[in-house]
Amino acid sequence: MSYRYENYDVAVIGAGHAGCEAALASARLGLKTIVFTVSVESIALMPCNPNIGGSSKGHLVREIDALGGQMGKTIDATFIQSKMLNKSKGPAVHSLRAQADKSEYSKMMRHILENQENLTVKQAEIVEILVEEGKVTGVKTHTGGIYPCQCAVLATGTYLKARCLCGESIVYTGPNGLQPANSLSESLRNIGVELVRFKTGTPARIDKRTIDFSKMEEQFGDDEIVPFSFTTDPDDIQKPQVSCWLTYTNERTHEIIRNNLDRSPIYAGVIEGTGPRYCPSIEDKVVKFADKNRHQVFIEPEGNYTNEMYIGGMSSSLPEDVQYQMYRSVAGLENARIVRNGYAIEYDCIPATQLKPTLEFKKIEGLYSGGQFNGSSGYEEAAAQGLMAGINAALKILGKEQIVLKRSEAYIGVLIDDLVTKETKEPYRMMTSRAEYRLLLRQDNADQRLTPIGHQIGLIDDERYEKLLEKEKMIEDEIERVSHVMVGGNKTVQDLLESHESTPLKTAVSLAELIRRPELSYELLAPIDPERKKLPKAVIDQVDINIKYEGYITRQLKQVEQFKKLEDKKLPESINYDEIKGLRIEARQKLGAIQPASVGQASRIAGVTPADVSVLLIYMEQLRHKKV
Repeated sequence: MSYRYENYDVAVIGAGHAGCEAALASARLGLKTIVFTVSVESIALMPCNPNIGGSSKGHLVREIDALGGQMGKTIDATFIQSKMLNKSKGPAVHSLRAQADKSEYSKMMRHILENQENLTVKQAEIVEILVEEGKVTGVKTHTGGIYPCQCAVLATGTYLKARCLCGESIVYTGPNGLQPANSLSESLRNIGVELVRFKTGTPARIDKRTIDFSKMEEQFGDDEIVPFSFTTDPDDIQKPQVSCWLTYTNERTHEIIRNNLDRSPIYAGVIEGTGPRYCPSIEDKVVKFADKNRHQVFIEPEGNYTNEMYIGGMSSSLPEDVQYQMYRSVAGLENARIVRNGYAIEYDCIPATQLKPTLEFKKIEGLYSGGQFNGSSGYEEAAAQGLMAGINAALKILGKEQIVLKRSEAYIGVLIDDLVTKETKEPYRMMTSRAEYRLLLRQDNADQRLTPIGHQIGLIDDERYEKLLEKEKMIEDEIERVSHVMVGGNKTVQDLLESHESTPLKTAVSLAELIRRPELSYELLAPIDPERKKLPKAVIDQVDINIKYEGYITRQLKQVEQFKKLEDKKLPESINYDEIKGLRIEARQKLGAIQPASVGQASRIAGVTPADVSVLLIYMEQLRHKKV
């Protein structure tokens, strides 16, 4: 028997990183929201790597924060080590990465959800999405409870029809031995959602007391800790940090793996799902990179109150006895005791081309989707999609225009555009190389790019927005000032230049011109700039970057203007591409299946050529003339 409970505006299915952001965004925008989870103990769980951020992923966390999301604030409060990656390279690829205390992160996020106004947390498995006349009307739990809603957000992660594999052992369970969601897949198929099988995996956890760290290289955090959230005071998070450790596999490790490939579910044909190319298992590494005689292995603590250590770089689904041989062949792990075996996990997810750029299903009004269910991998990618799905579900109900971030505006824009436009054959991972305009989309300027949008939506309050405007004014004024402060070739100036191996001056130049020199910076020129005021570090960094990379930034801004011309050419919904003369058959099929929102999106679909885009542009021009 079914029972109908109180009405909600938005129902979020799943409380992982996507579900948390979706539920908080919706509730903070004033919508009555309920979030369902198979276990309240698994809210914001990190079943794999114990960290937030990393190359390009750090950009996503900063952008989530700039829009008004939660992930950055929570990791700032619960990290145990923090490091800015790629500091030897240009600012476009600088990315923050923090080791998390996994338990504390989850506890804090649960506390935030449970105390958020307009938000109800409910432990229950959703088994059915209720749809009438192509529109979501509610969700149904395994106990028969019906919760009417106007919009629903699918954030099921890796739980749908999940099964974990470790050698010959197959257990029908979700990550970390949690309950899977076995019934929702059938309901989704019944309402016309196409599903596929993907897989991911995780390495073993080792008892810290059985590791010989003297045989490993110690990896320290940064001396000066940089927060993820633009609202976190850097002075509040300077604290002692734990160390991580680096060791390597060797030929003995690889021999053990090669000798047991027939017992690996991946190579025995037991695993049906497609795995992530950019985060392969150690079995895949040994087979596909046979020329390499070693691979990096990072030993990372899971938290302050546990002895479990994560063995990064050695994800595996080999049998337990082989895992023991394999891990114990690595320097420092000779006596290792496994706390949790490594395993692979298979699960149902969707080809995200079924979604609009708003993350709403094209064929089911009011049904949104975010996270690993969309065929992506990673906590940060999940949180970014969840945030956007929650925002857009709320905006739809409020009768406001939904938000679609452009590729030129945010890494989140690149992520979602890739997912909904390109056919993803494996779990999608964000990378800096995917962003065409990465010099503009730096992690350090995420607030300048996106906080105005967060304020417009309603997730950023007036006080935070005013602080951003003050910061931008300080940056603008200081760039203007140093562009007009002239310095000559006096002894003080020449000595300073010489001390930094910089060419001496022959004529007077502006401070800005000196800042442009690779070996110099705004900070280094302080001794010859007596008029400078004390400015926040975030302002100084922006002054430095904007002056140094002015030419490159200007060039990318021009490219963005060209890009916008195609993005602004919106395509009508429901075009019959078979009727457009001049389009190739493949282009007609792909365009008809994906139904792109703009000519720009159409141009990025695999199988659509520049010639096809030209045909579309002519077609659009003909439509315009007909309307006139």
